[in-house]
Amino acid sequence: MKKEIIISGFGGQGVLSMGKILAYSGLMEDKQVTWMPAYGPEQRGGTANVTVIVSDEKISSPILSSFDIVIVLNQPSLERFEPKVKPGGILIYDSYGIINPPTRTDITVYRIDAMDKAAEMKNGKVFNMIVLGGLLKVAPVVSDQGVEKALYKTLPERHHSMIPLNMQALSEGGKIIEKI
Repeated sequence: MKKEIIISGFGGQGVLSMGKILAYSGLMEDKQVTWMPAYGPEQRGGTANVTVIVSDEKISSPILSSFDIVIVLNQPSLERFEPKVKPGGILIYDSYGIINPPTRTDITVYRIDAMDKAAEMKNGKVFNMIVLGGLLKVAPVVSDQGVEKALYKTLPERHHSMIPLNMQALSEGGKIIEKI
């Protein structure tokens, strides 16, 4: 199994954190991983993305021009990365940041209303974990247990009390993702 994934959205949406947690989850499960963030000085408010590869075998290069899975959290990211989903691949988008939905018919498209769910949970900081939960429902590249271990590794100890809420958000994401 090898999945080449890119996550893209505005800085501040937890894009880089989501990629880091996904990569660490793979490490916790003895998989080969790469994590390559891309952002400029506009990290807060500008577009940021992260490429993550999770594989059972060695990864030859972290540089990719097309992806198995694309997660987009805003319109500029959709416009940039929809064409880069491999035929037969997966595109996941949060409806909140998308004005013109995806149009390709040779890929599987999923919508997740993560921003709405985060508001319902009364914590915008779990938005990225809801999206990650949706991803893991449709493409289980790592397990929930791997994610929990990764949260303990990646979050500062002062935030460990938030891990149960993050795990609840992960679960909620799996419940609300919808195939379009």
